[in-house]
Amino acid sequence: MSSQQQYIDLYEQARQMIFDHAPEVMNVVRDQAFEDFKALGFPSKKVERYKYTDIHKLFAPDYGVNINRLQIPVDPYEAFRCDVPNLSTSLYFVVNDMFYHDDKPKGHLPEGVIVGSLRDYPELVAKYYAKLAKTSDDAITALNTMLAQDGMLVYVPKNVKVDRAIQVINILKATPSNAQRQVPDLMVNRRVLIILEEGAEIKMLFCDHAADDRNFLATQVIEAYVGDNASLDLYCMEETHHKNVRISNVYIDQQRDSRVNHNVITLHNGITRNKLDLTFSGEGAECQCYGCVIADKQQHVDNNTLIIHKAPHCTSNELYKYVLDDQSTGAFAGRVLVEHGAQKTSSQMTNQNLTATKEARMYTQPMLEIYADDVKCAHGSTVGQLNDAALFYMRQRGISLDEAKLLLQNAFINEVIDKMQLEPLRDRLHYLVEKRFRGELNKCDGCKLCK
Repeated sequence: MSSQQQYIDLYEQARQMIFDHAPEVMNVVRDQAFEDFKALGFPSKKVERYKYTDIHKLFAPDYGVNINRLQIPVDPYEAFRCDVPNLSTSLYFVVNDMFYHDDKPKGHLPEGVIVGSLRDYPELVAKYYAKLAKTSDDAITALNTMLAQDGMLVYVPKNVKVDRAIQVINILKATPSNAQRQVPDLMVNRRVLIILEEGAEIKMLFCDHAADDRNFLATQVIEAYVGDNASLDLYCMEETHHKNVRISNVYIDQQRDSRVNHNVITLHNGITRNKLDLTFSGEGAECQCYGCVIADKQQHVDNNTLIIHKAPHCTSNELYKYVLDDQSTGAFAGRVLVEHGAQKTSSQMTNQNLTATKEARMYTQPMLEIYADDVKCAHGSTVGQLNDAALFYMRQRGISLDEAKLLLQNAFINEVIDKMQLEPLRDRLHYLVEKRFRGELNKCDGCKLCK
């Protein structure tokens, strides 16, 4: 059986059950997503945007899907006691792909701000859901849309500024309430919808954590609408384990004079594939996109970005850095598309990479596609090893070889971390990155961000 056929069969056999356990606002687009998935099929490595990750292989195992929405016994407040100095957040949890409901306080939110389940706000969700994430363009998005049964809504009304960061812990757990029915492999399909009206501001931190030593496959689709003069800081941090497969598609639409900071941090994982599609729909908008990756053993991290300049006077900056050790594999493919009429565009794309061993592999593909004649665009990429002269200089001053490598790797990756706007998180990441290079985060015994 082909990878996609098992999901086609699953949907056809369990369609009514999926509908019964999901809100109408998600069901209304589900059948079309199924038809799009059947037409597309999983992309092969011949598809340009998927050439570095074998999607068919990732979806080939027979993963269980919690269609009946069995309750997973976990108290996230006991599992996570956030101790990041000075990081005062409003804390929320998503258990697998279900928004965690309880009556415990989440921290004060300004009037009108919503953080909750998609099923609780159908009229608002219906205006935006599955509008940016078009199922006809991407098979993973289509699969997520046809199987997702719950999701998270974040809504900030006009001119409201949320001072306290929203922290979302995504917990992967495979043990249902009946311990005898333990699932060895579990697939989850997360959905996030972020809506910022004119002049709104918010900072969001997503932290992925695996609570079980099981095989997980997580698909995630995030849609973010950023209105005129609005501001969104979006941080996505992964620290799971080597049995985890994470495939995330992020879609962002920016209106006039809006600002977006998008940060992807991969500290520990199995196989990760992140896709970002960002569109400038309004004049004068700007985005800063940063990514840092630390990988070793057989870990695989693939970041793919597309930034579309539709409007004039917009600015985009990208900086992605990788440090690869052992037999790990990294990939970065970035494309900036400047459409007709998008004059006065300013764009800079940079990808820099260190391979610590001869067995580590890095693939990099920066691209510019420009159809306007008054622009300032540049791109560049490098792949190399640690500077021998710097290592020699440090060894001459009594620093051991391992410590010298660690210091140089730290300095290399910290350039990305220093650009993050959330200061307490930035300070904590400096500490976590050093621990990661020292091999102290190899065991996933809890989200290190919160321990």
